[in-house]
Amino acid sequence: MRFSALRARCCSCKNSRHLQNIDSSSGAIGSAVNRAIDVLVPIIANAPTDIPTRRKWLEQLYQAHAEEEVPYIEILGDYWGELRASPELAAEWADCLAETVGANWNSTRENHGFFHGTTMCLSALVTAGRHDQLFALLEKAPYLSWSYRQWGVKAFAAMGKNADALRYAEASQGLNVPFEHIAETCEAILLPSGQTDEAYQRYAFAANQSGTYLATFRAICRKYPGKKAEAILNDLVASTPGEEGKWFAAAKGAKLYDLALKLAQKSPVDHRTLIRTAEEFAETEPFFALNSGLSALYWRFTGSVPAVVTK
Repeated sequence: MRFSALRARCCSCKNSRHLQNIDSSSGAIGSAVNRAIDVLVPIIANAPTDIPTRRKWLEQLYQAHAEEEVPYIEILGDYWGELRASPELAAEWADCLAETVGANWNSTRENHGFFHGTTMCLSALVTAGRHDQLFALLEKAPYLSWSYRQWGVKAFAAMGKNADALRYAEASQGLNVPFEHIAETCEAILLPSGQTDEAYQRYAFAANQSGTYLATFRAICRKYPGKKAEAILNDLVASTPGEEGKWFAAAKGAKLYDLALKLAQKSPVDHRTLIRTAEEFAETEPFFALNSGLSALYWRFTGSVPAVVTK
């Protein structure tokens, strides 16, 4: 228990003071802190401690959050309801913060100020089950923002009103947030309820966008094990007309060699990827390797659609 509290305080209290003068233009420090928060929040939330001790922890975290000059632990506010560990404590913090949030939002859009405890308040209201108060407060927000409206989505989901949650989420599109974030939230509502087909059709592609086409394909396959990999890949290919070749590595990784070659014929594939493929499969899949090599030559030197050698 002491160890958990110590780690929490290290994560929160020292970040901005000791890291604010370090160049983190790469985002590495922020990413590391976010991962630490993801790990530490459940530890703090589940620690078997008495209410007075937990209140003290929360006051220390709140103070650190308020004093932070570099917003390394800003996302801690999103976990505030979870950190309360009980609806009663969440209600206490909701009471503490709601008046300030409401007063701030009652100001004009030009005059309202930033209050670091806004998301803490919204998170606490959801955990406390005070959904009507949450929605009433959201109506006062000076502008529509997904960082605020996501709590309305969570409130609907907590009430078992999934259809309302999805409508509320989709009505948030275009509010300074990529649809990927909204889709990820909606997918997370549908999958646990067994609505796999709807989750796949409406949200899977947007919710699982990754750094590469291959990573996107693998992420969707992991979430939807009941769907055949070839069907998923064909759907992804259809969703990116003119970029069929970008899915070559995904098809190769799924051992869909004929499909991989078809994709390499439709649009360019990096010739270095094709050369590596030719070398890698020269013995195990010689026809695949041969045609990959031919495709590399065509895309590298002519830019035209490559010829195919048949078996």
